[in-house]
Amino acid sequence: MPKLFLRSSLASVLISVSLAAPAQASGALTGATEFTQILNNGELIALGGQNAEQIANQVTQISNQVEQIANQIRIYENMLQNTLQLPDHVWGQAQQDLANLQGIVQQGQGMAFSMGNLDDVLKQRFQSYADFQNGLPNGQDFSSTYQSWSDTNRDTIGGTLAAAGLTADQFSSEESTMAQLRSQSESADGQMKALQVGHQIATQQVEQMQKLRGLVSQQMTMMGTWYQSEQAEKDLAQARRDAFFGSTAPSTSGGQQMQPRW
Repeated sequence: MPKLFLRSSLASVLISVSLAAPAQASGALTGATEFTQILNNGELIALGGQNAEQIANQVTQISNQVEQIANQIRIYENMLQNTLQLPDHVWGQAQQDLANLQGIVQQGQGMAFSMGNLDDVLKQRFQSYADFQNGLPNGQDFSSTYQSWSDTNRDTIGGTLAAAGLTADQFSSEESTMAQLRSQSESADGQMKALQVGHQIATQQVEQMQKLRGLVSQQMTMMGTWYQSEQAEKDLAQARRDAFFGSTAPSTSGGQQMQPRW
C-alpha cells in the first residue's frame, strides 16, 4: 500500500514556524518549513523550539476536535437507526464532519513529518545532540519513532477501510473522500457504512493523537535538556576565558638586578 498519508500534500499540512502565524482554532495548518533550508544554527534552534511548541498546541487542538467528531458521528448513527435515511441537511453535516476527519489525519501526519525532519537536521548540525540521543530507550531516535507512528497510523486506517470494502485511495484527499461519501448517500445502508467507518477511524485517531502528543512532549523535553547542557558548557568555557584574560600579570619588580660579573 503506498504511503498515502505521510508525504502527500505536505505543502498544505506542515506547520509554519513564523511568529506572525499563530495556531488556528480550526486546527488547519499553514505554510511549510524545511529545516534543512535554515543555515544559521542559532536560528535553527530558536525556530525549532517555536515549531515544537506550536505543534504541541495544535496536537491538543485537533485531539479535542477528533473527539468531538467521534461523538457527533455516534449521534448520526443513532439518528439513522430510527429513520430510513438521514435528511439531506443532516447528511450534509455528517459529510463535512467526515471530510474534517480526513483532514485531521493528514494534519497529524504532517506534524509527525515536521518533527522528524527537525530531529534529523539537529543530529546533522550538532554532534552533541546526536550523542545526547544515544541515551534513548532501545537506541531509537525521534525521527524513526515518528516514522513508526506514521506507518502504524496509516496501516490501522487502511485495515479499517479494507474491512469495509474500501481502499486507502478513497480516503487520501478531501476530494476523493467527498466523492465516496456522495456515492454512499443514496441509501441508508450506504450512509450507515460510511458513519461506522468514520466512527472507527475517529476513535483510532483519538488514541493516535494522544500518542503523538506524548512524542512531541518527550522531544521538547529532550531538546530543552540538551540545549541547557550545551549552554552550560559554553558558559563555563567563557568564564574560563574571562578568568584567564582578566587575571593580573605577576609583578616583575623587586627582583635582583642583573650585572656583569667580570
